[in-house]
Amino acid sequence: MAETLHISTYGTVTQHSTPLVLIHGWGLNSAVWQPFIDQLSDEFYAKFHVVTVDLPGFGINHNKHLQPYSLANIAKLINNTIAQPAIYLGWSLGGLIATEIALAHSDKVIGLITVASSPRFVEETPNNTDIAWQGIKSRLLNAFHQQLQVDTKKTISGFLKVQAMGSPHLRNDIKQISQLVMQHQMPTKETLDESLRLLASSDYRHKLNEVKQPFLRLYGSSDSLVPKSVIKQISDLAKQSDQHIFAQASHAPFISHLNDFNKVLTAWLLKQFY
Repeated sequence: MAETLHISTYGTVTQHSTPLVLIHGWGLNSAVWQPFIDQLSDEFYAKFHVVTVDLPGFGINHNKHLQPYSLANIAKLINNTIAQPAIYLGWSLGGLIATEIALAHSDKVIGLITVASSPRFVEETPNNTDIAWQGIKSRLLNAFHQQLQVDTKKTISGFLKVQAMGSPHLRNDIKQISQLVMQHQMPTKETLDESLRLLASSDYRHKLNEVKQPFLRLYGSSDSLVPKSVIKQISDLAKQSDQHIFAQASHAPFISHLNDFNKVLTAWLLKQFY
């Protein structure tokens, strides 16, 4: 039997309801989706149900080890777990994983949504021929790698602060996300280090135009990890996709702008699939 992950399901599962699979970002777990899930409308749940996935080594899959810890292996494991064709929504690092699933297991993906995600998270400075690519500065990722060796919890706390930067209610967002994700056991230093390397090394820029499913990209205009200046470049790489930018939203628009996020997402889903 193929190896699978533990998952959680919300809403009524019927042969007519479409699954929306949520994949969290680096360092956190599926509990971060709870406010979003709780506020979904009856109109949504009449047609969809939600499945949350904790990545290997995180949340309820804390004891699930994966070697090597690669996007391809994570995507394969999630594909083994979710039997029904589904819409995949990935946040941040989860956006890369959802994209890999859409490309490598396209028969099981009927729609792709990425939230505050980039095909290339790390900033690149131009040489004589290349165009600059905006993103996370390498020194920041290196600092997180180094801090992981000393204090795992402090590293996660620092990353939460970076994610909430730009939000009009930064302190409340940090507090809310912290309370949600700390319900579960912390991932190991090794898991955090391996998954952080995926953020640093992955580059899907040349693959975005291969996505054939309905494709929505959601961003926050004040995101400190996926800067607004890179969104136009991503749009040029994924001309077949739709996008929405939430004004004054942080790296977690489903926290900082929950009501608007749910309205935009539900409207797109209903338009595309019903």
